[in-house]
Formats: sequence, structure tokens, C-alpha cells
Amino acid sequence: MSGETCLAQFHSSGAPSSPAINNKPRTCSYSGSSIGRLGNKYVRLNVGGSLYFATVQVLTRQDTMLKAMFSGRMEVLTDKEGWVLIDRCGKHFGTILNYLRDASIVLPNSRQEIQELMAEAKYYLIQGLVDICQTALQEKNDIYNPVCIIPIVTSLKEEESLIEACTKPVVKLLYNRSNNKYSYTSNSDDNLLKNIELFDKLSLRFNGRVLFIKDVIGDEICCWSFYGQGRKLAEVCCTSIVYTTEKKQTKVEFPEARIYEETLNVMLYETQRIPDNSLLEATSRGTHRGSQSEDDEVLELRDRVRRIHIKRYSTYDDRSLGHQPGHRD
Repeated sequence: MSGETCLAQFHSSGAPSSPAINNKPRTCSYSGSSIGRLGNKYVRLNVGGSLYFATVQVLTRQDTMLKAMFSGRMEVLTDKEGWVLIDRCGKHFGTILNYLRDASIVLPNSRQEIQELMAEAKYYLIQGLVDICQTALQEKNDIYNPVCIIPIVTSLKEEESLIEACTKPVVKLLYNRSNNKYSYTSNSDDNLLKNIELFDKLSLRFNGRVLFIKDVIGDEICCWSFYGQGRKLAEVCCTSIVYTTEKKQTKVEFPEARIYEETLNVMLYETQRIPDNSLLEATSRGTHRGSQSEDDEVLELRDRVRRIHIKRYSTYDDRSLGHQPGHRD
């Protein structure tokens, strides 16, 4: 069957004369000599249930499977109404037709849709469109950098090297749930998770301004440390020991306000290049002793670390251990 005969049947409003052919798809082919005459004629395409119109000229513009279908090298399958049937998903076929028309397209935004379009381009052997999709996917890989990178230290030496090499303030969270020296209270795991979640939120909020690191092998269960100009300024220990009549238990607290405060304090050191004695003195919250010289006071302030222990000891009974409130060294 020639291309002209196929097109005549496609655009015919009447039913085909043979009832035997009317009930099932049939094949036809386009002769190469008729492409020039049929170039501006529209072909009706049914691609996986999605309907499209395209001219033979567009379909045969590039050396693709579609050109083979409509230049006589391959037979095409049509239904009783003359629609050319293509057994592929039609979601991206309109984009493929636009590429054949203009040799350029606007790609979808999502990686998944670009991958879907590339799969269809490969099926139709449209190499130019495949190359465009591959380039776009590579560019997306290049720009999909992580929002922030959190180093995980596994040794004291590694931690010291990171802090010494960093010109930013540093906030470190040490958590080690595998430390099973004592049993845990019922809320400890929930509070440990809250500490970790707060660490993640802070690292996103102050990314680029503060270096956040994690320590997963220390002796403490949960402890925050804050560094400025390479020196530890403060420490918030979130664990305490609960004494019961039978056994000791580890209790994990979540002092959210204190952690926020110390994080903001450490950011005072964000732009400092050399130690600022007045800043160290102001943020150390120390008291002067009249018997010391000014130089001794400065040295003491530099070495001082605020250690905040949350409910360091508590008890469930009336033993003499009592309850000692939180304190700072």
C-alpha cells in the first residue's frame, strides 16, 4: 500500500469497504518517492493512547526510527480509523516532535522526567536529543552539591586537626548511644534524638559561618562543645546519673535554650583573626581575684571553659546523696 493510499484512508470519513479489515489493525508503508509530495500532509499518531498530529516532513527530517517508519523502510501499524499506532508511552512524544521541528527544546525541570525523555529519545534513535538530556543530567549532578558537610571525627587527633585548621567558630556534638555503662531512663533516647535534630537544624541555619562536627566515639553519652579561635569556650553536658534503689541509670537532657545561647556566643568569634583578650574576658563570665596580676587573669580566662552540667545528680529516693543543682566550673 503506497503512502498516498494510506493518507487517503487516514483522512477518509467513511468506513473501509472490507469488514474483515475493519475489525483489526492493518499495516501500510510509505514509499520513499512519495515523501516530497506528502511532506506537508498531516499524519495522525496514536502513541500509547496519546494522540498527535505531525507532518511527514517533520517525521522524516532527521535520520531516526520515525524517518524509517515514514520513508518506506518500515511498515507502520494503523487502526480502523487510520491512526498510526506506536506502542510507547506518549507522555514525552510532544517534546520529541518539538525537537524534530526546531532542533531545540525546553527540558523538564525534574531529573526523573529528563531520564524518561532520554529513554524515549533512545528508543526513537534521536541521538541529538539523547546528548542534550545527558548534558542536562550531568549539569544537575554538578549543582546538586550537599547543603552542608558535617565531618565525623573518630579520634582526638583528627578533632584537633580540624579545629586548628578551621578559621571559623566550631560547634561539636558528641553522642554515643552505644555507651551502655548504665541503663537508660524512659525519656533518654527521645532527648538524645532531639539533641541530634537540633544539631542538624543549627548546621543548616549557620552553614558557612560555623563549622559543625560530630564525635561518635567519646566517653560521654551526649555533650556539646563550643570553640572560638581554636580554643574551647564552653561545654554543655546533657547527661546525668540517676540513683535509684536498685541500679544507676543514665539520664539524657535536652537543654535547648542553653545550646542556642552558646551557639550564638561562639559566633562572636566568627570574624576574629587574632585572639581578642577583651572578647575572651567578656564571654568567659569569670570573676577577677584581687591577688592576681592582670597577666595572670588573662591567662586564666584563656584557659577557662564554661562547663554546664544539666542536673548532674538526681535521685528517686530520700538517701543522703540529695539533689545538687547544675553548676559551672
